Amino acid sequence: MLQILVISGSARVESNTRKVANLGAKYLSELGADVTFFDVGHDILPLYSGAEGEDLLPNVQKLRDYASQAEAFLILTPEYHSAMSGSLKNALDFLGSSYFRQKPVSIAAAGGGGKGGINALNNVRTVIRGILGLGLPQQVVIDPADLTENGQLTDGADQRFRGVIEELVTFTKAVSASKVL
Repeated sequence: MLQILVISGSARVESNTRKVANLGAKYLSELGADVTFFDVGHDILPLYSGAEGEDLLPNVQKLRDYASQAEAFLILTPEYHSAMSGSLKNALDFLGSSYFRQKPVSIAAAGGGGKGGINALNNVRTVIRGILGLGLPQQVVIDPADLTENGQLTDGADQRFRGVIEELVTFTKAVSASKVL
């Protein structure tokens, strides 16, 4: 069974990013993945400084444990000032390349409308490349209009998001199979 870590990168209490991340976890489970979930809004991390003892904090250990067990990642972010959230960047700083090397990573953004989200995804993609993750080509921005009142996605957004999820599962299976050769 594939081990996939979903990271919700919004610290906001009422977060569309979290709603979409929960849907992503559900869709991954439906495809047979064993999903772990880390939410920067609930699993609060200190500001990364590299200080001694920082790695002993419970939520840092939780994030690192989840990431070390993961074969792949689904990372979701809001867009703040044309970039990923500071909370998400902070979480990625706690991980680094030893957790991401040669692991598939899919990305999605919950935008504020219009084109909000594209810059955040480009920013996440740059960081993933920097920490040696295998950033997959498909990505999706979910606008507020794409979320229904009951927290589901409209048909078009759902189809796009499921495409990202399916690509992640397919690619992860291929990468995992190649490691046993």
